[in-house]
Amino acid sequence: MMADGSRRVLVTGGSGDIGGAICATLARDGWQVIVHANSNRKRAESVVTGVREANGNAEVATFDLTDAAATRAAIEGLLQGGTIHALVHNAGIHDDAPLAGMSEDQWRRVIDVSLHGFFHVTQPLLLPMARARFGRIVAVSSVAATLGNRGQVNYAAAKSALHGAAKSLAREMASRNITVNVVAPGIIGGRLTDTLFTPEQVKVMIPAERTGTPAEVAGVVAFLCSDAASYINGQVIGVNGGMA
Repeated sequence: MMADGSRRVLVTGGSGDIGGAICATLARDGWQVIVHANSNRKRAESVVTGVREANGNAEVATFDLTDAAATRAAIEGLLQGGTIHALVHNAGIHDDAPLAGMSEDQWRRVIDVSLHGFFHVTQPLLLPMARARFGRIVAVSSVAATLGNRGQVNYAAAKSALHGAAKSLAREMASRNITVNVVAPGIIGGRLTDTLFTPEQVKVMIPAERTGTPAEVAGVVAFLCSDAASYINGQVIGVNGGMA
């Protein structure tokens, strides 16, 4: 369902393969998209250019989600331009290692971006959403959060924590017409995954016998942000070709 043209959405980690697809899809649905990036502003600007070439509305915002004060200041600045009606928390990083050999920095950095970043960016948006009597929050997780994965104890811990956070926040905000859901992708084709798995491995690992596409993830995210999804709340939805 199309947005009314005045609704704004912030997409954290909006410059990557999945984030870029989410931004493009939401823009096609009529959202004014704020494409967040931390260090890679050029890629975020490329996403904005693509959105505008398709007659969509987008802008770039750069800030470090792990820095609470910087994130709050950035959000307050964005709110000067009007209510942000939806948040897609797609930001996340990998820093893989077996736990026995994992450094404390590897553990903390991954959790800082996915989990602490979720708090830093979500908390300042809740009261404005409540005043608008409309809000959509979608956290992008991973199949690793439900199945586990060797070498990704930190990543799986951070992403699965978002599941509990979303379910709890959904209960807190549902009466204000604010929904909070999680989309958990499986193995999605892109710059990273295309180099990690052979076609033979993909056929063994995934019942669908193929990787997913960023657009397939973006379609679910966009639906959850729409008016049509107003009664879907506190859910974790896998987009994984039948892996779980």
